[in-house]
Amino acid sequence: MMPAKLSLTIALILASAAAAAQSPVKGDAVRGTKIFTTFGCYQCHGYQGQGSNAGSTLAPNPVAYAAFAYQLRQPRARMPAYSLKILSDQDAADLYAYLLTIPKARAVADIPLLAKAQKPEK
Repeated sequence: MMPAKLSLTIALILASAAAAAQSPVKGDAVRGTKIFTTFGCYQCHGYQGQGSNAGSTLAPNPVAYAAFAYQLRQPRARMPAYSLKILSDQDAADLYAYLLTIPKARAVADIPLLAKAQKPEK
């Protein structure tokens, strides 16, 4: 059994990690979808945020909001910077809300046509 103090510490760490992943501004995923396509994010990151050779993977399970917002404002590599004049904090929160809605891809076994192709014929 785990000592109570250690359990409490782990619980606090997990709670702060969950809180850090959330945007300080409430985002609108529907509006975020429109921003994702209007600003051309899909061109490098794919329509589902899956990434490509031109842009990193954004979803599912995006990075914490603070890291996401920092990357928008002060990007690494080839990504253009999106200043507040171009993309507001609300727009960034909406984009993030959209990324949070993107589900994980289904397993091959859960897609009947692919699962059938995986089974050897008798």
